[in-house]
Amino acid sequence: MVHTPSQDDCGGDCGPISIAAYMRQCLTSPNGGYYTTNRPGQDQFGQKGDFVTSPEISQIFGELFGLWLVAEWMQQGRKKHGVEIIEVGPGRGTLMDDILRTISTFKSLASSIENVYLVEASPSLREAQKALLCGESAMEEVSIGYRSVSKYAGLSITWCEDVRFVPNEPDKSPFIFAHEFLDALPIHAFQSVPPSLKSPQTLSTPTGPISLNCQNSEAQKPQWRELLVTPTAPSSNITTSTSPVASAASKKAPADFQLTLAKASNPSSLLLPTQSQRYKDLLSTAGSVIEISPESHSYVADFARRIGGSTEPKSRTSSALPPAPRKSEPSGAALILDYGSASTIPTSTLRGIRSHQLVSPFASPGEVDLSADVDFMALVEAALGASERIEVHGPVEQGVFLEQMGIKERAEMLIRALEKQNETGRKVTAGHEDKVLLGTKAETDERKKAIHEAVERLVSRLPGRGMGTLYKALAIVPERGGKRPVGFGGGLGT
Repeated sequence: MVHTPSQDDCGGDCGPISIAAYMRQCLTSPNGGYYTTNRPGQDQFGQKGDFVTSPEISQIFGELFGLWLVAEWMQQGRKKHGVEIIEVGPGRGTLMDDILRTISTFKSLASSIENVYLVEASPSLREAQKALLCGESAMEEVSIGYRSVSKYAGLSITWCEDVRFVPNEPDKSPFIFAHEFLDALPIHAFQSVPPSLKSPQTLSTPTGPISLNCQNSEAQKPQWRELLVTPTAPSSNITTSTSPVASAASKKAPADFQLTLAKASNPSSLLLPTQSQRYKDLLSTAGSVIEISPESHSYVADFARRIGGSTEPKSRTSSALPPAPRKSEPSGAALILDYGSASTIPTSTLRGIRSHQLVSPFASPGEVDLSADVDFMALVEAALGASERIEVHGPVEQGVFLEQMGIKERAEMLIRALEKQNETGRKVTAGHEDKVLLGTKAETDERKKAIHEAVERLVSRLPGRGMGTLYKALAIVPERGGKRPVGFGGGLGT
């Protein structure tokens, strides 16, 4: 039987833990973690799983990521060697499969790629990615992870458990993709509490009471207190989340855990909310709730350093990470696509998803996907603070990004290829497309309809649920005078 985090872990009486620790245990624990446990007959992805991601909705999505890489490579002078592709959180490998299939038709680019790195902590997902991307090619263990050979252009693919294991060499040009990855990284949540109004305390002694008139000056100011996860009492009906959506979902089934407010400040609440003026501005508003994901900031800072090199720390103690190798010139790019607000700080967004339905994030731990909105402005700050020689563009809505990349034009190409092959009875490719299959007229019509529906789903701007607005795209590129990348208002050579 799979062991998952539960009250049994604590004997029903464990102390509170941070949301970050809870998420980490639920999602990536080797003993029952959602992503790290192979459950026969179950899959996290797809219609039969818990959720569907954009690459599984339409192959065009991944193809446009590939074309974005091509455009950036051309913008940066068509480097003939030293190009690397890195994807964090590759899922089943669908996105990377479409990216590699697309760029394999650009022979000069394909020949410049020296390595493909996939950052994946799950052994079962790594096996699925290998099967899709490499077929029957053998997988060997290497010093930083595992390696095999792609079915596309014979490219070497290396799997690493953490981005820190991916080599960072100053003469390389890394093109980095993070799609629906940052939303699953652990978060901390904090709530602002008003100043303490307690009267001076007294201490009883053999010689009489002594007044403890030594109130800490900090107690006279608003403070951040961390929201912590604690076991739910057997008869408790306490709401398990401050999120209205998650609170409604929690009523469907009793939860194992609940959120409680820390009784005092802790190291996280004293440090994390001080790292941005955006958080400081909310401290004086009692009851304000903010979510912070230090791991997301760390990943994006790593992307920026790989592209632009490190910003020199102001002192030896100002950076916990070793400086990245100095690059003679910035190169590479990163494309991040996830869901969250373009400008506001996430508040109470932790959610659970199971069988395509919202559920309490504190019920059935280890069997439910957990995620939270991405704070895109915090990512911008992290990137700009990590390297002086990069630019950040966006966030822009997914619908805007995909339309500027030509999603509708690409859909029409596929439809025309389907129509032509239906007329001729022979397979017709559409550019770099090789997935269009022969079929009857009825089957062709169904495929045409599916293409239209998939595109509409990806760019939809329906209030509150359209993927075109809920998801945002962010780009990190070498400094170049503010010249926008494609998909963000720019074009080749503009």
